[in-house]
Amino acid sequence: MGPHPPQTTQAPAIRVARIDDPLARPLLDDLRREHTERDGVAEHREAAPRPDTDFAPPGGLLLLLVLGGRPVAGGAFRRHDVRAARIERVWTASDHRRRGYASLVLAALERAAAQAGYTRIHLTTGSRQAAARGLCLASGYRPRFDDHKGPETLGSLTFDKDLGRKDTGARTHPVPPPAEPPLEPHPCTGQFRRAHRSGETAR
Repeated sequence: MGPHPPQTTQAPAIRVARIDDPLARPLLDDLRREHTERDGVAEHREAAPRPDTDFAPPGGLLLLLVLGGRPVAGGAFRRHDVRAARIERVWTASDHRRRGYASLVLAALERAAAQAGYTRIHLTTGSRQAAARGLCLASGYRPRFDDHKGPETLGSLTFDKDLGRKDTGARTHPVPPPAEPPLEPHPCTGQFRRAHRSGETAR
């Protein structure tokens, strides 16, 4: 593994993508490779092929965190049932870890899922994925397993989380049209906002 790239003052931007988007390919390839190296199986549940439509609106979504034109983190959700979404494929590039990018992606996915009408999130990770387990617990997810047992005694680890809003029955489109500018974190609040177009003033 080479040295980490130098820190940059450029803010990463959240972008909506499709599973078959070339920009998403590094995410999916690295995710599959890491599962294979760690678990010894090429088709881990989280990386197993699914129809592209599972991760497309209105029931699903794929988000990439892009920095300097490169995806450095990402994740997706798909429909679990009428009220719940399942988050999958959460990934951070190995040379951009420990910067909070996974937390940014997870929070953005939760907001998009709530906007799509879901009221609960399900998330499953492998028992050997200590970082993913810690992220879920730090992000307020409830473990649906005995958290006192060692990872060698557990299989997949299942978590869930209530999104804190009631389903009104009306689903909104969770993603902007492709022509919309990307979401960017506000430099003071950290909340995602729409980047203004040229000639417009920022709000």
